[in-house]
Amino acid sequence: MYQIVGAKAQQVLAAAMIPGSAPVGSSFGHRSSSTERRSGGQFSQWLTRMLDEIDYGMLLVSADAQVLYVNHAARHELDGEHPLQLLGHALRAHHPQDVAPLYDALAAAQRGLRRLLTLGEGEHRVSVSVVPLPCADAEAASGAAAAGQTTLLVLGKRQMCAQLSVQGFARSMSLTPTETRVLELLCNGVRPTEIATRQGVAVSTVRTQIGSIRGKTGAGSIRELVRQVALLPPLVGALRSGLAGR
Repeated sequence: MYQIVGAKAQQVLAAAMIPGSAPVGSSFGHRSSSTERRSGGQFSQWLTRMLDEIDYGMLLVSADAQVLYVNHAARHELDGEHPLQLLGHALRAHHPQDVAPLYDALAAAQRGLRRLLTLGEGEHRVSVSVVPLPCADAEAASGAAAAGQTTLLVLGKRQMCAQLSVQGFARSMSLTPTETRVLELLCNGVRPTEIATRQGVAVSTVRTQIGSIRGKTGAGSIRELVRQVALLPPLVGALRSGLAGR
């Protein structure tokens, strides 16, 4: 649904190129303006695809809280229970008490200040990093001064270990479906006794399953096992296709 919206977001993504570098696959030396435009457009496509592979929700927002770009993880995260909501292309706070902190942070970003917000309530409470994105060159900076600075929002996780990360890890370690479910529960802080109750099995069965998981992963303890999953690269991976219709 959401891709790059408008020329401003294109400029922000294009400005992320290392100064003086050429896109991968391009030749050095003189290039025509049309070639440069094609290369810049191709780079923007690569960059947006790269951002879609990162398992952290990221949004580009204009000075008036209009959403310019949303990556795949953010599209999945911003459901009806998330503290942030998308109304058309406008970003809004779901709860009245979060409205002022959100807009204060966006206003601070216009002054070049970073903020870390905590929004929402209970189990849906999340952190959001608000990061101003300064323009890379003087010409773009003059335009940004008139239109307002673009701001990056990075959404914190609502779970310590995301379900997709656990499932991807489980597949790579050849865990069974039952072992995968046990691992998911362990990564969400559920104790073995509670896992047994939820699964309707004896605690000894769960401990046997945990032993099997540790054997396959090489983890010396439950803590080390959870740490392995928590430190996985934040990449969405092929399992993302199962969420495409959600």
